This record gives sequence, structure tokens and C-alpha cells, in this order.
Amino acid sequence: MLNNDFLGDEVGRLGFGAMRLPVIDGNAAAIDQDQLDAMVDAAIAGGVNYFDTAWPYHGNMSEIALGKSLARLPRESFFLATKYPGHQISESYDPAAVFEEQLRKCGVDYFDFYLLHNIYENSIGVYTDERWGIADYFIEQKRRGRIRHLGFSCHGRPENLAEFLDYGARKYAELKAADPETAALFAGENIMEFCQIQLNYLDWTLQKAAEKCALLEDAGVPVVVMEPLRGGKLADLPAAQAEALAQAGRDWTPVEWSFRWLQGIPNVKVILSGMSNLQQVQQNCASFAEAAPLSREEDALLMDIAETLKGGVPCTACRYCVDSCPQSIDIPLMMASYNDIQFQSSFTVAMQMDAVPAGQLPGDCIGCGACSAMCPQSIDIPEVMDELATKLDAMPKWADLCRQREEAARAAAQG
Repeated sequence: MLNNDFLGDEVGRLGFGAMRLPVIDGNAAAIDQDQLDAMVDAAIAGGVNYFDTAWPYHGNMSEIALGKSLARLPRESFFLATKYPGHQISESYDPAAVFEEQLRKCGVDYFDFYLLHNIYENSIGVYTDERWGIADYFIEQKRRGRIRHLGFSCHGRPENLAEFLDYGARKYAELKAADPETAALFAGENIMEFCQIQLNYLDWTLQKAAEKCALLEDAGVPVVVMEPLRGGKLADLPAAQAEALAQAGRDWTPVEWSFRWLQGIPNVKVILSGMSNLQQVQQNCASFAEAAPLSREEDALLMDIAETLKGGVPCTACRYCVDSCPQSIDIPLMMASYNDIQFQSSFTVAMQMDAVPAGQLPGDCIGCGACSAMCPQSIDIPEVMDELATKLDAMPKWADLCRQREEAARAAAQG
């Protein structure tokens, strides 16, 4: 297994993600424990030592199932990561209650890596609200040794990521002035020691992951990768794109191509894969057995393939259209969201739409055409807005999902 020095720990580059575990009879909350145990054993044998779960995964059962599986191993033989669900819509937030319950569910005394879950445009206000004291609480847990490394995951745009990195740097400066001994426990000059982002060769441009990686590298914050295969979409390419890879002279599957590309990004420390069966574990471990850097030509091939996978409209975000919009709609954001869900329905888009001010959503477009008159790409923007509004109306609502997760959490606690 290829390894990295990740905040002073030797961590396997392939991480075990516990969001898509094997289940019984299609019931997401009924995890097949025997099959999971076999997968964990195979992962450990293949050199995996980083395991990632979260409060809401599998109807709040992922932490429990993964904790049971890992309890069969010496605690020092693996690194366990989980997350605080401040991104979920709620009337109040109690980090202490959740954290104590997570320790119980996972059957551990500490977490090696702990993340603030899903910083995005709507949740950043929760995480930075002094009423809830979320950052301060987890700083205290780090001081007490119950968290070894504190970080966050982010589905927001680059501007959102930059804003939260600035918040983490300010909190660190305050901590250093008030309690230099605790501040010295952090790896750098930010209370956020690492960041987990959605990263793959398609989202390098589609979701501006290249900009996010640059921001994190400049801040000295290492990267953990989620969705390296875009929810499996990059594992099952259309025939033309799969053939282009097959003709490149490498005996690799599309999955291996995706992993090899990610292995070439220096600031990436762990690449999480949400594996669902034993075969996936074994195949993925084989992809991380030795280094095989891509050539410039191979990198360019993947970027070309990414472009062919994109649909939608050729918006360049020049913003010429914005000043002419009587509704003050952020048209480049809407065009980017439209392009994103043309490839795959994405809860990220739905969450980001929740943060858009009232009256400035795609459905608020009045179809005046002033934007199209200014567009250098001659995009029929009102038509795209209408189609985007229809697609968004048909997608599950984030608020509804949060309510379902709260119900699942109550059921798991009672069970």
C-alpha cells in the first residue's frame, strides 16, 4: 500500500469510506455485519488503515457497524474519522451530546480525525455562530486528547471554502493569544488541520476543485478526497470514453485511471472509496499497491475525456449578464448548477440553492432576455433557467432529508 505522512501519521493513501456499506434486503439501515467484517479484514490486509464514517450515514447506523468491526482490532492499528452534523437543518445544535454519543456508537475513547461535516453556503453560519460554540467545543476535545486532528469537509464553492479557512485562521490566532499551549497542539496556524473535498478529474473543472486545491495548498491544509469516482459514474464510462482509455496503452480499468490521477496531486493524503463489497476492496487495494504516475499526455487525455462527459451550456462566468438582470439572479452560478446536474443529479446543487436569497432562484427568472442579449456565448439563458427550475423542483429537498435523518437518529438511539 502506498502511504503518506498525514499530520505526522503514516496513513495508507486508500481510505475506507463507510457511506455505501453492504446492506440486507435493500434496507440502508440494515448493514450486513458479516460482510462488512470481511471487507475490513481485507482492507487491513491490503494496507488500508484510515476508516471514515459520519453521524447520518446508513440511517445513523454506519458508526455503530464500523465501530463493531474495528473493535476486533487493536485500537492503535487503525485511524478512525467521523463528523459533526452541523450541516443538517435543525432548531438547535449540541456538539457535546452528539460527540459523546459518537464515542459510544463507535466504541472508542478518541477519534484520530474529526471533521465538521459539510461546510457549504448555508451551514457556514451554523459552524461560526458563537451561540452553539461548535469550534470551541472541539478545540477543547483536542486539548483533552479525545480528538487527535480536527478538520472539515466542504461541498461549497471556492469562495465558501476561502471564507471558512479565514475563520479557522482567526480562531487559531485567538487561541494562540489566549492559550498558547493548546494552540501548539495544532499542526499549522489554523484550527482546521485538514479538509475533505469532492475531487476527481471531472470535478477538477466542473466543480472548480482545482481552485479549492490551490486554496488549501496555499493555506497549508492537506486534502482528503471524497467521491473519487463521482458516485460510481466514473467507474462505468460511456463506450466512447472507455475505449479512449483502453487505447492509451495501460492495462487499467476506468476506476484505476481515476485513482492514478488522484495519486499525482501532492497535497492529497487520503483517497476515500465508498466500497460496497469484498471484490471492490481487493481491486482498490491493488490500485494502491505501487506508484504509477501519469504522463502529461495521459493527464491531458483524462481532461479531454472530462470535457466530453460534460453537457449543458458553454458559460464562461464572464458575468456580462449579471448587471442586466432585473431579478439580481447570479446567472453564472445557475449555469454552473445546470451543467452539474446535467451530468448527475447532485444534492450539492440542491443545498447550494437553499442558500440563494429569496427572489433570486431560477424559478424567479421573468424571461425578459436582457441577459441573453449580453451573452458572448449566445446562450438562451431564460430557457436554461426554466429547465433548471423544473429539475430542482423534481429533486429531493435538503430540509426533508434532514428531517428524515433526525428521525433515523432518534430510532437508532432508541434501538
